[in-house]
Amino acid sequence: MIECVPNFSEGQNLHVIKQITDEIEKTEGVHLLNVDPGKDTNRTVVTFAGTPEAVCEAAFLAIKKASELIDMSRHQGKHPRMGATDVCPLIPVSGISMEETAEFAKKLGKRVATELGIPVYLYEHAQTNPARSNLSVIRAGEYEGFFKKIKQAEWKPDFGPAEFPVRSGATVIGAREFLVAYNINLNTTSVRRANAVAFDVREAGRMKPTPMPGTLKCVKAIGWYIEEYGIAQLSMNLTNTSITPVHIAFEEVCKKANERGMRVTGSELVGLIPLQSLLDAGIYFLKKQQRSIGVSEKELIKIAIKSLGLSELGSFKPEERILEYLLQDKSRSRLVNMTLENFVNETASESPAPGGGSISAYIGALGIALGTMVANLSAHKPGWDERWEEFSNWAEKGQKLQSALLKLVDEDTLAFNKIMAAFGLPKTSEDEVRYRNQVIQDATRYATEVPLKVMELSFQAMPIIKAMAETGNPNSVTDAGVGALCARSAVIGAYLNVKVNAGSLTDKSVAVSLINKGAAIEMNAKLLEHEILETVNKRLNPS
Repeated sequence: MIECVPNFSEGQNLHVIKQITDEIEKTEGVHLLNVDPGKDTNRTVVTFAGTPEAVCEAAFLAIKKASELIDMSRHQGKHPRMGATDVCPLIPVSGISMEETAEFAKKLGKRVATELGIPVYLYEHAQTNPARSNLSVIRAGEYEGFFKKIKQAEWKPDFGPAEFPVRSGATVIGAREFLVAYNINLNTTSVRRANAVAFDVREAGRMKPTPMPGTLKCVKAIGWYIEEYGIAQLSMNLTNTSITPVHIAFEEVCKKANERGMRVTGSELVGLIPLQSLLDAGIYFLKKQQRSIGVSEKELIKIAIKSLGLSELGSFKPEERILEYLLQDKSRSRLVNMTLENFVNETASESPAPGGGSISAYIGALGIALGTMVANLSAHKPGWDERWEEFSNWAEKGQKLQSALLKLVDEDTLAFNKIMAAFGLPKTSEDEVRYRNQVIQDATRYATEVPLKVMELSFQAMPIIKAMAETGNPNSVTDAGVGALCARSAVIGAYLNVKVNAGSLTDKSVAVSLINKGAAIEMNAKLLEHEILETVNKRLNPS
């Protein structure tokens, strides 16, 4: 899978934008993820993903439609631009290397130039000439200056004619890492002041009077005024969030703006953002408050949105702006997304799934959730301030186990469905029978390994629960006890599924190995449960 994030030089006429995105949506194998028009920039950032061939086809059709609908000779906007489709990057998502993605970018560029007559420049990983790999260097002079620039020998397009089309302009196509387009809002209307902060922080820094690099690596920034909002912003491209994360960029801009007598009032995301960027931000701001980071993914995202002020200019909906949420297969989390009542009713229905395996996983998740709760309560207990980090670490470990066990609620049912699907395969010939038998065995082994994983994770939860029973908030010691009961029950319940599924495996050595692993976990879980309950009862009755 690859992602494509073309920027079209139209952000005001929604009818034109819709015609362009329709070309993307009609392409089979492509998912349109986000459309983000900007009125003052007069530019729309579109995000879609799919197989490389399908994405390239959709990109070509969108570029073609944009060249037909957008007249660059009439275009005005705050953002630098050189064409109707200003830039069209391809980004590897999964199962493909950057080198392979760059080859697709080159093929797309050649097709755009050949079939549409649009000059194409390659950039980033698709460009072999380092002097021409930076987008801002290629785009320097913008649309108005390119009529002369394109005639210079060093700026001959990589593909297409060395003639600058008046209507469509030129296009930059390439392959790059995931980029976060991020704007930070200032309490000023001065573009000059905003640019001063941009020069302070961007990697290139300021060139005059003396070259001086900025404080943030892998960051491009410029100041501008957005009439729609009545404020100046720092428009930033974070080209490598593992080097400069979103929250670090935000904090540094806050610092530099304050030094220049301004204040950051919030921020704005353009396009999509990886889930980890918001989780890291949530963790960062909770740590600054000396609060436990062992909270749910949803809570971390909420903290990040509030702390970064992402909702200042408009509602920020995580389900529409986080890349992984848009790409996720919702059928793989059908059960955990149910209400408690619907889940119970689904379990009670005549359908054999969800069954004991899924219920065991859920019981395990509830067990460690109780342990995590005790850790969070202990981290925030008055008078225990010096121990907040100790309990936060326990809660963080518990939260990870809880998330993993919740995934297994659906995974156990999906594993059962695989067995049922395998039994439904045809068996009219010897080859079909052989294939069917092999698929049944593979599905059965997987259906044995899933509850074994439930056992392992539920057992891993028990030392955390034990620590909370021993050292956690004494007012919640019974919660730790109930957590231990749940974790032990999850282990025993999942082991029943291991044994019944392993009994159908024809490879008896594998079956015995899986059963023996489960037996050891079950025995140790029962012993640990006994220890935890003894601790709980002693703290309840210290005499």
